[in-house]
Amino acid sequence: MVTIQETELKDKGILAVRTAQKLGRPILISEVHQMDSIDPLSFFNSGSVRYFGERFYWKDPSEEVVLIGIGISKQIQSDQATDRFFHVEEEWRNFLKDGLIFNPFNENGLGPVMFGGFSFDPLKEKTTLWSNYADSLFHVPKYMLTLVKGQTFLTTNIVCTPNDDYSLFEEEMNERTQLLSSLNLKQDTDMKPAKLLEMKEISPQQWKQTVDDVVEELKTGSLKKVVLARELRLLFDSHVKADLILENLYNQQRDSFIFVFESNGDCFIGATPERLVKKQGENVFSTCLAGSIRRGKNEEEDNILGQTLLNDQKNISEHGFVVEMIKEALEESCEEIILPDKPQLMKIRDIQHLYTPVIGKCQKDASLLLLVERLHPTPALGGLPKQESVEKIRQVEELDRGFYAAPLGWVDYRGNGEFSVSIRSGLIQGKEASLFAGCGVVANSDSESEYLETSLKFTPMLRALGGN
Repeated sequence: MVTIQETELKDKGILAVRTAQKLGRPILISEVHQMDSIDPLSFFNSGSVRYFGERFYWKDPSEEVVLIGIGISKQIQSDQATDRFFHVEEEWRNFLKDGLIFNPFNENGLGPVMFGGFSFDPLKEKTTLWSNYADSLFHVPKYMLTLVKGQTFLTTNIVCTPNDDYSLFEEEMNERTQLLSSLNLKQDTDMKPAKLLEMKEISPQQWKQTVDDVVEELKTGSLKKVVLARELRLLFDSHVKADLILENLYNQQRDSFIFVFESNGDCFIGATPERLVKKQGENVFSTCLAGSIRRGKNEEEDNILGQTLLNDQKNISEHGFVVEMIKEALEESCEEIILPDKPQLMKIRDIQHLYTPVIGKCQKDASLLLLVERLHPTPALGGLPKQESVEKIRQVEELDRGFYAAPLGWVDYRGNGEFSVSIRSGLIQGKEASLFAGCGVVANSDSESEYLETSLKFTPMLRALGGN
């Protein structure tokens, strides 16, 4: 581990305070240091006491980018339903304005990042389930460990106000030193996992009836598809520790996007196979993921199941809806789109999906959050037509989805970043947790089959929480 020159940060801090006083408003000072290798899970765990409720974790399937944030330097949040993507982007840009960013490592160092997401539907009636998450919520961390293409960086973000003096930086430097020193201490490896006592399916018969009712509507109305989700509530004998669940997901679902997002003591956590959109300069990447079947018990059975999925007309049709919608959404912002003629299989531990990658070159004025807004929700999470299906979900679905099936990810100060679709996920709340799963309902759907599909989709999180 490198030695961070505290005098260097103090000199920058003096400059930041003077700048804040001159402008008469708070400004950001952010600096990036390259570090020796640090285990990302250990870094996340190091904040479990002092920064509980103020952490996030993100890993993409290839582990090309891993982000761990500890502490909150700035929170961007809103329950405003109208133009919410624009307002978050505007606040992020204003926060960065006149900021002092010291990042000599260009894109690899990333620099300051905001991490968070949006609720599935801000117009849906709220319940207490998601009371600790605003409809739009992003955190700019105090300290962020970044692993990019095998290199390790530490970003420190401090907000200076006109009323601050230089002692602020002494406090921040001491806090950072303590954090880094704690990584050398032996971690508590004897944490006992919480024991699962009870599983409660929330209104399963009512959910099946809703599926049947929607199927009847689909046969005669303009709707083509509606995605319906349900909840499984788990009760434990002690507080569920996000650190342990994260480690389980890392070991069990390493080929997925793995995320943790804490807020006010609650923890949204999951391992999703689905990218919504990634932006890297002018390059845009998205994923069409719809249609699923279980994995086989052996290679032969697995291949048979995969071929069955590739030839299943219901799933092929459902997948085609997603491909067409994503293509149309990206065409508004992209000069060029590359799209394969037919889907392939994406195989993860418990499920295999129909999968089509999409690549585009975006126009200069196309921001990442604009792309997120245009893509959310895809037909795989909402239905078709887009607006009508969301309204139907709002009307008939008992579940308050909150951040489930919604965009979650990060944006850096250059406008690059990535968002996943936060499925295969759960919300940890002390000694309880809720798991979420949904499926696409079309005119020939069978409620019992859809019920079994959602049960299969609970499996990854249920296993990570010790229930399977």
